[in-house]
Amino acid sequence: MLHTLSSTGGMVVAPHHLAAQAGRDVLRDGGNAVQAMVAAAAAVAVVYPHMNGIGGDGFWLIHEPGREPVAIDACGPAGALATRERYAGQAGIPARGAGAALTVAGTVGGWAAALEHAAAWGPALPLERLLADAVRHARDGVAVTRSQNLLTSQKLEELRAVAGFGSAFLVAGAAPATGTRLRQPELAATLEHLARAGLDDFYRGALGARIAAALAQAGSPVLAADLEAYRARVVAPLSVGLRGCRVYNLPPPTQGLASLMILGLFERLGVQQGDGFDHVHGLVEATKQAFLVRDRVVTDPSRLCGDPARYLAPDELQRRAVEIDARRARPWPHPARPGDTIWMGAVDREGRAVSFIQSVYWEFGSGLVLPGTGIVWQNRGCSFSLDPQALNTLEPGRKPFHTLNPALARFDDGRVLVYGTMGGEGQPQTQAAVFTRYAHFAQPLQQAVSAPRWLLGRTWGEASTSLRLENRFDPALVQALRDAGHPVEVLPEAFSDTMGHAGAVLRRPDGMIEGAADPRSDGIVAGL
Repeated sequence: MLHTLSSTGGMVVAPHHLAAQAGRDVLRDGGNAVQAMVAAAAAVAVVYPHMNGIGGDGFWLIHEPGREPVAIDACGPAGALATRERYAGQAGIPARGAGAALTVAGTVGGWAAALEHAAAWGPALPLERLLADAVRHARDGVAVTRSQNLLTSQKLEELRAVAGFGSAFLVAGAAPATGTRLRQPELAATLEHLARAGLDDFYRGALGARIAAALAQAGSPVLAADLEAYRARVVAPLSVGLRGCRVYNLPPPTQGLASLMILGLFERLGVQQGDGFDHVHGLVEATKQAFLVRDRVVTDPSRLCGDPARYLAPDELQRRAVEIDARRARPWPHPARPGDTIWMGAVDREGRAVSFIQSVYWEFGSGLVLPGTGIVWQNRGCSFSLDPQALNTLEPGRKPFHTLNPALARFDDGRVLVYGTMGGEGQPQTQAAVFTRYAHFAQPLQQAVSAPRWLLGRTWGEASTSLRLENRFDPALVQALRDAGHPVEVLPEAFSDTMGHAGAVLRRPDGMIEGAADPRSDGIVAGL
């Protein structure tokens, strides 16, 4: 994909083409950006099950012309029985199985909160219509993607013994081949039930009771009362003012603070040209500064020590920018945050825009598939610490640290941009690469997404903390980074999944909509 695509009637970008088309078709049927995103979110939970699902969490940024953006925190807390004592004697919280399924799944509650927010925009399409494509894909089956085959193969030994995983996602005990038809009839029935009974039923209805019973039978510390008490929260986003625009992201427990800090720090470095040493080195060093703050500050919102927005104040950003050496790399590594997810964006004809992200944390989350429902439960809670002195120590009712953070920018000239990516530690870095290429260096949107990327730290379960680059970078730039002290690792791929699956949708003041999908993914730009 080489060129930025345009339309006037609305647009959805997703990392899987069927999800993008599901959202686009809702726009065609008269739905708005939020309704389109719910349709895309349900569809992508079916067609990209290794990356996300309805048993995970989600976060929203919603823009409406003439109003301040709003954010939705659809992150579930640790269950009532999720105590440190429960895991006593273990080196850490397990990454797979029922012990890893220790937080409430918030994403369906986020869908409900977003639809409620958009109710004032006009007549709503019925929920049956929004979930119709997801139901059909689950019932009739979809082709297994290359990334699903690859990640299932890589993680097979740690997943095959988890209850329900093999029957849902393996063929004769092995990873299904790319192109194999994957049917999920139990998930289709679950989505059909939600379409009839309403999204609240996931927590406080017949489905919620079945979920609670299945979690209890498996040995999860999440109780029926935890589900019944859960509701997604509408919150004020964090933002940072940059030259000619303001950029928004999610507050804690997400790492949205780090994403905004990177942009604020980089702007103060005065870099004049994109994709050269100053650009890449500057963003990498800004990332290090932002991650140091993130890991000291970001936790459950109820436990924050002060307002995180103070780190986005101009004086504070300037103070930290001065600590960046324009020629030398700061010593690293630093503890990395893993995580896999999906990002999607939507803009409707009226200019309403959504930046959305949904995840089960690691590939296939806990691996636990609840019997009779087809729901894969997340393992987001394994990011908690069992150290009682740790910032993110485990306690019942506490929210875990989240790598998820969708982004949105509003430009002074009236442009609105939604953008984001999957990829754990890589999310803030890829966001910064895409945004600066477009906003600072005037690259077309698709070029900004397709251009070679880098990653400091780990993602997709890799332990390396080197600075990894796709092999399309100029060898002279690679050498310059090494000479500056960066431990560079050049990946063999030109378009590597390690760099995540990014995307962006822009609405111009004249009503023209532009979109970019990542050639590293299975996604497309779907416009009207």
